Amino acid sequence: MTADRLQPVLAGVMLALVGFASSFAVVLAGLQAVGATSEQAASGLLALLIAQAVGVIWLSRRHRIPLVLAWSTPGAALLVSSGAVEGGWRAAVGAFLVVGALILLTALWPRLGDLIAAIPTPIAQAMLAGVLLSICVEPVRVLLDRPFLVAPILVVWVVLLRVAPKLAVPGAFVATLVVITGYLVDHGAPDLSLAPQVVWTEPTLNWQAVVGLAVPLYVVTMASQNVPGVAVLATFGYRVPWRESMTVTGLGTAAGAMAGGHAVNLAAITAAMAASPESHPDRDRRWIAAYTSGWAYLVLAAVSTALVGVVSAAPHGLVEVVAGLALLGTLGGALKGATESETGREAAVVTFVVAASGVAFGGVGAAFWALLAGLVVHGVLKLGRPSAPRM
Repeated sequence: MTADRLQPVLAGVMLALVGFASSFAVVLAGLQAVGATSEQAASGLLALLIAQAVGVIWLSRRHRIPLVLAWSTPGAALLVSSGAVEGGWRAAVGAFLVVGALILLTALWPRLGDLIAAIPTPIAQAMLAGVLLSICVEPVRVLLDRPFLVAPILVVWVVLLRVAPKLAVPGAFVATLVVITGYLVDHGAPDLSLAPQVVWTEPTLNWQAVVGLAVPLYVVTMASQNVPGVAVLATFGYRVPWRESMTVTGLGTAAGAMAGGHAVNLAAITAAMAASPESHPDRDRRWIAAYTSGWAYLVLAAVSTALVGVVSAAPHGLVEVVAGLALLGTLGGALKGATESETGREAAVVTFVVAASGVAFGGVGAAFWALLAGLVVHGVLKLGRPSAPRM
């Protein structure tokens, strides 16, 4: 294979590795936070990898554009902050099914997507920032409890952040695996299941899980992943087939829900990697990078259960350290988006504070109440402002 043909293939493999290593820990922590066992979390990760792989392979080859799918990392962070929902893991799985149905409804009824896009950006970003805050402080907390285990991970992260920023989080993940391996050598390794295994969960529906988990998860996935994903590809001159993409991601989310997967969506950061000249100088050949990443995700799916087994055997808190490091950049972007405009800043701050508080009322988590509080304050302040005089 010539260098010209090999370049997008290698770019696709790197894209998949970076996407997986950068947020694998967040997804695992999120699923376990809402009640999944280690086996159920491994099944959820497997379902997400297969769903996004199949979707990427189909969409990129069909449309010949570098369209990349991913699991919802902000959505996984939302799961961490929400914690166990009323009805436990089965209710969480029911909420995942509802998210898939809402994404499919977005494909059939574009007006629903317009309603999500109509949420003021500062409020959406403030809700995301509040959700992320509790995760991003975990490295500090765990460092105090386990300094000799956490310090090497932080050193690797800081050094790579200086010399190779894109590899900082994947490098921290590799360092974590090394630390875990050393710990298991000293303390004895448990029996690990290496073969991928799907664990089916019968879903249940209750209004607390739908309102407190499904609705915020849908909003976060749409506002923080799907809409930016379209914008990223547009900057490189590609038009996303919106209706088909929402159909594929909605079906993928619904299909993976009972296996434990929370949400599949358009990628943003990894999409930029595939769509940039770094993947190939010829923009008509960059789709190969996305297509290759789909096959690479299938390979990662084959080893995902073993990785979950290793990570689950780690001392408590190490997964949260990597998750917190992985989301620091997202937190910074969300804080900037929430506060950079003076207009609407008060509503954004209210949203952030409520989301960061982690309070639950009536069995409904803080993310929903944060969004509601921010919209109410935004509406009240908007009514109180005089309209601009007409010329």
